[in-house]
Amino acid sequence: MIAEKDLMKLANGSDVRGVAVEGVADEPVNLTPEAANRITSAFVHFLTDKTGKKDHGLRVAVGHDCRISSPALKDAALEALTAAGVVTVDCGLASTPAMFMTTVFKETEMDGAIMITASHLPYNRNGLKFFTTDGGIESADVKKLLEDAGRIPEMQGDRRKVQSYNLMERYGHYLRKKIRKALCVEDDPLKGLHIVVDAGNGNGGFFVTQVLGRLGADTSGSVYLDPDGHFPNHIPNPENKQAMASIREAVLKSHADLGLIFDTDVDRMGAVLANGKEICRNELIALMAAILAPQYPGSTIVTDSVTSDELTDFLENELGLKHHRYMRGYRNVIDECQRLNEAGTVSPLAIETSGHGAIADNYYLDDGAYLAVLLIIAAAQARRKGKKLSSLIKDLGAPLETREVRMSIRGVEDAHAYAEQVIQTVEKRAREQGIKLAEPNYEGIRFVFPHGWALLRASLHDAEMPLNIESRKKGGVAEIAATIKGLLGGFDALGTTALDK
Repeated sequence: MIAEKDLMKLANGSDVRGVAVEGVADEPVNLTPEAANRITSAFVHFLTDKTGKKDHGLRVAVGHDCRISSPALKDAALEALTAAGVVTVDCGLASTPAMFMTTVFKETEMDGAIMITASHLPYNRNGLKFFTTDGGIESADVKKLLEDAGRIPEMQGDRRKVQSYNLMERYGHYLRKKIRKALCVEDDPLKGLHIVVDAGNGNGGFFVTQVLGRLGADTSGSVYLDPDGHFPNHIPNPENKQAMASIREAVLKSHADLGLIFDTDVDRMGAVLANGKEICRNELIALMAAILAPQYPGSTIVTDSVTSDELTDFLENELGLKHHRYMRGYRNVIDECQRLNEAGTVSPLAIETSGHGAIADNYYLDDGAYLAVLLIIAAAQARRKGKKLSSLIKDLGAPLETREVRMSIRGVEDAHAYAEQVIQTVEKRAREQGIKLAEPNYEGIRFVFPHGWALLRASLHDAEMPLNIESRKKGGVAEIAATIKGLLGGFDALGTTALDK
């Protein structure tokens, strides 16, 4: 029986994640079917407390990505659910956003949902995401699940009681309806548009068959649509350079109007315009904000902490919006957006530079396919006016130089506490030297220089301190890096030599 302390190591923010299959050196398996079974039982108890329903009155859906370890983990979860007497629905291969929608669709109305995925991580990893009718559970809830799982034995249920549901067909209908309504065309509303998709052999291939193809779009030139848990062509990740190069090549080779790329479980996306311009990070945020601005004039866009000054200028001076630069972590950004709306500040979009983007009117759900739908609608509307999608962000600037340095923390027991000590000391030193700091600032320290900025923060999950730097002048990044290194003297456990490269 797996010990509670080993189960606790599977906590990863608001998800459970671990190594699920052998094959990578120095990465022993720690997310086993037994672990998935016991954690699922803990989720049943969580839902019972939350809903007030007895186990036999609960309805829970399970879906998974295409990783080679997903079927075994899913079977373990189904065993736990049926053992508890829960109405159990197997949704098969699914996307993470679609699994949340099982709590929304009238045909399903689940009390909870479990998605087995590790997003963009390598093939040997896997994990579990948990949803209630309120959305994804928080990191504190995950820790509580793991604590409870430490006291629950592995359960054996009756797989014959499991129901099956074609969730992606229903979810595809939901997305198609959104496009038809927005374009006021029932039959083939995307006829004449050439859109290619790179699914990276993850779960995103459905977008071609269930959405684009059924709406009349030309999808020739799409690549890597077949699910393959070994990810043989490239990592399904819009932040990966090889992945973005792949969709860019597909767009240019097929002369498409738009290219879309998804991560494994389709909660993130990136895009490429007809001219080969990559739409990710700041560009994706700017484009989504430009699409939403007419409907939400003067509203607030919530982003993570590493967005550019040029993005702020575009949002505020070109679109007339407000930019609320918050913390890293998609749950942090989404929670802040929800808090602002509840407090009376209109905030239609919460979006990270990673490609996680949530629309307030779509249940605050970070959904790559939903963002793709909004891009497609905007592209079709622009085409009707004789314009291109790129015209929406033609005035967005960009820094001349950018760099991210990840400085490792070694030889200390509590890396996060050490990082916080570094931040407190460096902030004091910077003020003493008259270096301007951004205020308000919600994460780490944001240094403001005449030609750029730098953000030093503690990593959310790893024993390291990332440093992001941008500059508007040639050689400016190296100049800023040297200044920051001068502020880091005396912290021997921090790998500052990375700043010299």
